[in-house]
Amino acid sequence: MSPAEEEKSLPLPERWPRASKFALSACAAAVAELVTFPLDLTKTRLQVQGEAAVHRNGAAAGRAVPHRGMLRTAAGIVQEEGLRKLWQGATPAVYRHIVYSGVRMVAYEHLRDSVLGRSEDGSFPFWKAVVGGMSAGAIGQFFASPTDLVKVQMQMEGKRKLEGKPLRFRGVHHAFMKILSEGGIRGLWAGWVPNVQRAALVNMGDLTTYDSVKHFLLLNTPLVDNSVTHSVASCCSGLVAAVLGTPADVVKTRIMNQPRDKQGRGLLYKSSMDCLIQTVQGEGFMSLYKGFIPTWMRMAPWSLVFWLTYEQIRRICGVSSF
Repeated sequence: MSPAEEEKSLPLPERWPRASKFALSACAAAVAELVTFPLDLTKTRLQVQGEAAVHRNGAAAGRAVPHRGMLRTAAGIVQEEGLRKLWQGATPAVYRHIVYSGVRMVAYEHLRDSVLGRSEDGSFPFWKAVVGGMSAGAIGQFFASPTDLVKVQMQMEGKRKLEGKPLRFRGVHHAFMKILSEGGIRGLWAGWVPNVQRAALVNMGDLTTYDSVKHFLLLNTPLVDNSVTHSVASCCSGLVAAVLGTPADVVKTRIMNQPRDKQGRGLLYKSSMDCLIQTVQGEGFMSLYKGFIPTWMRMAPWSLVFWLTYEQIRRICGVSSF
């Protein structure tokens, strides 16, 4: 058998390992995103609630929306907009995770196995895991930033309708085209800096924690590489990711949701640092943790669903465990 024929006889995961891992992680992420999306919508609404810069700049037109907690916000969306609106913006969110999760998972494994290098016993030093997790998250989020922008703006459409403002978008395609026509290519990457910063922090919590906890358990406890180990590691990763990522997520959401001039410049914030300073000065430090509970409540099941699904899909397809 010639080398070419031998290569063709190999399973797909062995012929195209990176493409296969990209597809598998994208499938796992899509499942996790659809299951937990209502909590993401609730979190986004909470993060712009009581936004001080909006009131200072007179941008809060129409009926004032009362301050609500997580449960009242979710219930209010169902009562005032309908149950289906809990999944408003889910389509670009799934698109985003296909790109984001696919790129970050492939990038992290490449950095871990080929660039930074594992130890001979299979362990991966914590500092290397931090570098790998932050780098992979930043790379993945940069590529996925346009879809994240569309997701955030579409999630706010129901709120605009309640405030008596006209809706901006008819659908995902219209949102992409309108943002592109108003701000150009650069407009699709509005807010990418805090977006990438957040992704780096979240993945330092998610990828780094999951990888470190999983292999710590395998090397130092009687646990084996199964769903129990994956569940423990994913629960830890979801909590750490929420703690590290929520402040950057608040800044990212506000920058992406702010009104813009014809040149695509934000009318409320000059930069992510300006948004951070205005938020803390106007609303206090703890405002950076607005939406923390739904963020954590979403990240915990998201992480659990994603990692369990991802590890099982890899096993079924004959790909080695993460």
